[in-house]
Amino acid sequence: MPEERKPRDAREVLLDLLFDKIAEDRYPSVSMLDMIEAQLRPDEVDMYVRLLVRRMRDEKYPSLPILRRIAALTE
Repeated sequence: MPEERKPRDAREVLLDLLFDKIAEDRYPSVSMLDMIEAQLRPDEVDMYVRLLVRRMRDEKYPSLPILRRIAALTE
């Protein structure tokens, strides 16, 4: 029997939108990053950190504020 998928809640929809935006934007807004971090559940932090790290890996001069965010999230 196929696994039944539960509908996504509004928080998940919002996070997906914000994740897509910061993945696309060269300089994601502080407001969007703050909003994501306010909505994250503990099991989602790793995925978010990986997204931020992937963004910084492509930058010749990575953003210090984003590097600080990553460091704070990994403590």
